[in-house]
Amino acid sequence: MTVHDASFHELSGTQVYAILRLRSEVFVVEQACVYLDPDGRDIESGTRHIWTERGGTIEACLRVLDDGDVRRFGRVATRGSARGTGLAATLIEHALATTVGPWVLDAQAHLAGWYERFGFAVTGAEFDEDGIAHVPMRRAN
Repeated sequence: MTVHDASFHELSGTQVYAILRLRSEVFVVEQACVYLDPDGRDIESGTRHIWTERGGTIEACLRVLDDGDVRRFGRVATRGSARGTGLAATLIEHALATTVGPWVLDAQAHLAGWYERFGFAVTGAEFDEDGIAHVPMRRAN
């Protein structure tokens, strides 16, 4: 399996479409969260898009945002048919190995234990985002 890693300006139109489609399938349709996924952060110069694909289909993706003093994981999505295969973990591990932290993220609360496997710790109270419980998390490096 190949992990792809690119800035927005290095992506082809087809790749941008496939990433946005997967994120919409997971977050907007499956999780029934009505929100505007293209929030302007995808095109920032410090943002990286990391993904895996099989047969030309993106199976999992995430983005790494540069928030100045911290890096932030966001939009971690895995195609339903590819869940449980370790793809998201592979993407997280790649990002952690190739980027200097510290790191932050807002995890869906039921996934906090999964992120703890990578050294993240809950740093605050649970909050609601689009009808889904989330918790802030941080990793020192």
